[in-house]
Formats: sequence, C-alpha cells, structure tokens
Amino acid sequence: MDVANKSIGTLQGLPFENLIGGPLNACIKAQNDAAKTSINFIDEVCLNKDKETGEKSAVYVSFSFIQNGRKVVINVPMIAIVPIPYIAINSIDISFKATVNGVESESSSTETEYESKGNKKSTRKTGWFRKKTTTINSTFSTKRDSKSTQDSKFSVEATIDVAVHAGQESMPAGMAKILEMLGAAMDLCSPDGELSVNDTTFYAETDPNNKEKTIKYLPVKVIAQYKTPEGLYDATNIKCDTGDGVKSAENKMDKTKEFSITLPSDATAGKQYVISCGDIQKVTITVLPKP
Repeated sequence: MDVANKSIGTLQGLPFENLIGGPLNACIKAQNDAAKTSINFIDEVCLNKDKETGEKSAVYVSFSFIQNGRKVVINVPMIAIVPIPYIAINSIDISFKATVNGVESESSSTETEYESKGNKKSTRKTGWFRKKTTTINSTFSTKRDSKSTQDSKFSVEATIDVAVHAGQESMPAGMAKILEMLGAAMDLCSPDGELSVNDTTFYAETDPNNKEKTIKYLPVKVIAQYKTPEGLYDATNIKCDTGDGVKSAENKMDKTKEFSITLPSDATAGKQYVISCGDIQKVTITVLPKP
C-alpha cells in the first residue's frame, strides 16, 4: 500500500460524528438552558404564585403621579416594563483540520558465508634414494550479509475550531401578544377609589296597569360600580342610603350592584338618593316623574 492510500485509510478512521456532532449537541444543550433561564426569569420575577391554589398572577408595579391637577395611581405589569432575556444562538462556525504524519522506511540485508579448506601432500622418490615431498594448503572463504527491514508509522493530528455567535433574540409571537394585552390593560386609578353610576338623573314612568287612585311609579334601574385604588372592581360595599322603595342585587359577573328604585307616589317633585362606597366615594342621583 502506498503512502497516499495509507493516509486516506488513516483519515477514514477519524470519529467525524464526534468531532462535528459534539459541538452541535453542546450548542443545542446551551440553547435549551437559555430557554429555561427565560422561563425561570418570568416565573420568579414577573409572576406571583398562590401557595394554596397554585394559581399564578402578574406582578404589578403601582405608583402615583399628578395628572391634570389630580393625583392618580397607575398600575403597570412588571412583565411589561422589565426586559426579558431571550438569548439565542444565531450561527455556529466549525473549522476542522486534520494533519497526517507518516514515516515509512525500507531496507534489506543478506548474509551468506562459505568457507573451503584443502590440504594436499605428495611425495616422489627419484634415483639414488632421493626423496622430494611437496605440501599444498589452500583455504577459500566468502561471506555475504543481507538484511531486510520494512517499517511504516502514521499518526493523525486533528484540530477543530468552533465559533458560536449568540445575541438577544426577537420576542416570540405569543409573548408579544401577551405584552400587547397587558399594555392595553394599564389604567389610571384614583388613590381613594372611583365610584361610578350609569346616570345621575332618572325618569320614572307611571304604571299603566295601576287602577288605584294614587299614583304608582314603575321602578328605575341604577347600576353602580366601584374601582379600588388597585384597579379592581368590587361591588361588595356599595349601598344606597334610602331604605323604602329600594332593592339591591349584586351582579358578580360584571362586578356591579344594581338598584331598583321606586319613586314614592307623593314625590311629585322627584327625590334624591345617595349611592356610596365607604366614607369618601359618594354619588347623588335624582329620580323624577316622567313628564
């Protein structure tokens, strides 16, 4: 296998799913934690929780100021004036670089040794008892070395750079709608509360079915409503000071109190009634015979 193929094989062994998927999973987890932080902020700062029922209600900030020469109180939801942290990841840049370091070496060596030895001796006699001896020694040696070595090493160095860009995200559509509703619900209230009635002058008609000689009037309907300094409607303490000819009933749905007032037969010039709530809030109404 050549060096190129070995390098490719080494790169294929890299855990790309961990190298790339790891930072992405970390960003997703960070986004999840940011969303939980926003929820906890709203829950802890902008909402009150009833310990008995578990019902949550908006926290209001109340303060007074002067408007048109009158001292008024404004109640503003906390969630409408405090910026809510919406941190979101806008983009993720992942730069990956892998370096393959390879070392490949190859060598060969052969060793062969051969040795040959010879010894030859000859004796020859000539006349007159003359003797001649010849000795030949021979040695032959050869040596050959051969060595073969093949070694290859490859290593990979991987570098990954992750750049995360985050910032304040735009408000979700649902929260924007809630803030719009809460903004429209901001109201100015009197520090002493505010008592209102549907009218201050009423005209009573005579009963057409009355066969008596005395005049009998049909009842008129007076609707009274009281707003507390906190901006809540409460009709519990609304009352009318005259007892005869006055009947009252509380409308719990509309948070109002309805009075049915029947003008006395001898009140040809009309009569005044006082609708009150507490010692400060009072409204005087007049009931007249209809001409």
